[in-house]
Amino acid sequence: MDKKELNGKRYYTLNQFLRDKFGSKVFKISLDGGFTCPNRDGKVAKGGCSFCSARGSGDYAGQRFLPITTQFENIKEMMNKKWKEGKYIAYFQAYTNTYAPIEELKKKYEEAINKEGVVALAIGTRPDCINEDVLNLLEEMNSKVYTWVELGLQTIHEDSAKAFNRGYSLDVFDKAVAGLKSKGVDTVVHSIFGLPGESKEQMLQTVDYIANSGVKGIKFHLLHLMKNTRMVKDYNEGKLTFLSQEDYIDLICEGISRIPEDMIVHRLTGDAPREELIGPMWSLKKWEVLNAIDKALEDNDIYQGQKYKK
Repeated sequence: MDKKELNGKRYYTLNQFLRDKFGSKVFKISLDGGFTCPNRDGKVAKGGCSFCSARGSGDYAGQRFLPITTQFENIKEMMNKKWKEGKYIAYFQAYTNTYAPIEELKKKYEEAINKEGVVALAIGTRPDCINEDVLNLLEEMNSKVYTWVELGLQTIHEDSAKAFNRGYSLDVFDKAVAGLKSKGVDTVVHSIFGLPGESKEQMLQTVDYIANSGVKGIKFHLLHLMKNTRMVKDYNEGKLTFLSQEDYIDLICEGISRIPEDMIVHRLTGDAPREELIGPMWSLKKWEVLNAIDKALEDNDIYQGQKYKK
């Protein structure tokens, strides 16, 4: 894939993929389906992952418990102030969006995909909430609109996973990916840089694992520490040190070089709500960080797939 095909970028962005697939600007409508999580309600554990916010990582999603249609229209109206034309992804973001009776899941998914202009459905969930009934439903949705599932792996290292209370082992992730692939449903995997105690080498081992897992896309995340999360205790005890912007950019550049050239990069960084963020505060300057990543890739002649090894 040459730079012309990538719009001058050195990695394959979600924006480029969507333009290639749908021929226009496509943007996400982030929804809160009103679900919970087995890592919160006691089925797996209580309290959730120690970095997860009170909104179940859906801090920018629609207003919880409002009807899906109302959330969709409210966010669409805001989006249309920035982009006058475009198509939409219905993105079930908050909490675990396959953790409910199949009838309820189907009703909410269909309400979302039947909105005018929706061309894709994205579902954030946990690997341990992917069973055969869910797989069949996702296959059905994928026959109606392009559907992908996002799995929060974060790390392949079991010690780290136990420390932040992930609640499932790596083999559960592998099984979910295989199941989704068998149904023709694409998978996007979340990875976090900056988990307490992880070295640069360990973080990149996670990237290498994802690179060879057969998934369609990846989301690189910076660990944000937010108020009222369980990880604040680690921070107060000196177990958590924030990555510097320079170290994060270095990790991202190396990570990009290690993934296949056709893997879609859904995210390179993110920002938490300012009023909730404890650190790192530099992450609030999202576009400055993204521009610095592009510059570092260019200055060091790094591009996606450069160091990918099967």
